[in-house]
Amino acid sequence: MSEYDYHAPYPPPPPRSNPILLPVLVGILVALLAYYIVTQRRGQVALEPRTVAARGELAQDEQATIELFRTSSPSVVYITTLPQYRDFRTRSIIDIPAGTGSGFIWDDGGHVVTNFHVVQHVAAGRTTAQVTLYDQSTYNARLVGIAPSYDLALLRIEAPRAKLRPIPVGTSADLQVGQKVFAIGNPFGLDQTLTAGVVSALGRTLPNLVGGNIEEVIQTDAAINPGNSGGPLLDSAARLVGVNTAIFSPSGAYAGIGFAVPVDTVNRVIPQLATRGRVVRPQLGVQLSDQISEQITRRLGVQGVLILGIEPGSPAEAAGLRGTRQLANGAIVPGDVIQQINGRDIRTAGQLFTILERHEPGDTVTLQIWREGSTTEVQVQLRAPPE
Repeated sequence: MSEYDYHAPYPPPPPRSNPILLPVLVGILVALLAYYIVTQRRGQVALEPRTVAARGELAQDEQATIELFRTSSPSVVYITTLPQYRDFRTRSIIDIPAGTGSGFIWDDGGHVVTNFHVVQHVAAGRTTAQVTLYDQSTYNARLVGIAPSYDLALLRIEAPRAKLRPIPVGTSADLQVGQKVFAIGNPFGLDQTLTAGVVSALGRTLPNLVGGNIEEVIQTDAAINPGNSGGPLLDSAARLVGVNTAIFSPSGAYAGIGFAVPVDTVNRVIPQLATRGRVVRPQLGVQLSDQISEQITRRLGVQGVLILGIEPGSPAEAAGLRGTRQLANGAIVPGDVIQQINGRDIRTAGQLFTILERHEPGDTVTLQIWREGSTTEVQVQLRAPPE
């Protein structure tokens, strides 16, 4: 026989039972069971539902937050982008939900504001978009206009006017660090979500999707996650103060740093999208370079932005502004240095264009310039760029 036997042995015959022992064992078990039941019942206490303690009124700030959500949430929408695919079996075009984001009702004409990056594939003609209102009714959306440099877009839906609740619009010019703000949106597809925080910082610069920057951005610690993009940032009076746009997070989720496009920018851009479908930037007609400007203005001992060149036929040329030029002997003659626009100091090209974008073509601005050792003021009438 081998060392390991893999066959189970046959069971041995059962032992003979004792006719007296079995009733005794049964009796003992019954007695033990009865004792256990009695002792357990003695240890149990009958429990009744506890009396509910009176809550009293909610704190004033809680009531204010509840009211803010109650009045503001009907203005917030859920946006779904729908890439189109061809069903080769039926030869029909089908829509499959892909991305989601947030937005809000701008007016009772059905205009909806959101981020450009939420609908950028719609703008490229690769997808369609649907807008779901607070009552879960859904409408196909038409893209009205886009402003990629501000990460803003405008949609329109054909919904009954009674369902459209335009959001109250505030201002971002007087925001203060530390004041309360609230975000309503659809993070991770969880619609009608409210988060609260404060204004963490003002005047931030945020890269956009087209290689430039969005200026004067609001930083907040109100929880903003994927899906919140395009939703409103509100002040404690339930007024729109920004459009939630981006987060700073290594993991892609909330990390306490969110950014919103200021409402003053939104209020300037959206009317242009409604009428023109795009933003028309007023033209000054100067060529600038921060790197070269910094080198030369440091040597000159002045602050401002050096004009490198003047575009022919531009407002700058009409106003007599001078660009930097090189003489035949190779010497560089610095052009005008723009130091202020309408009394606001200018230190970079970005600051210059940010202020200009707050104006419309046809507006006149006052430039303070440094020229050949002295300062002077020049009036310049802005124009629309050539088509």
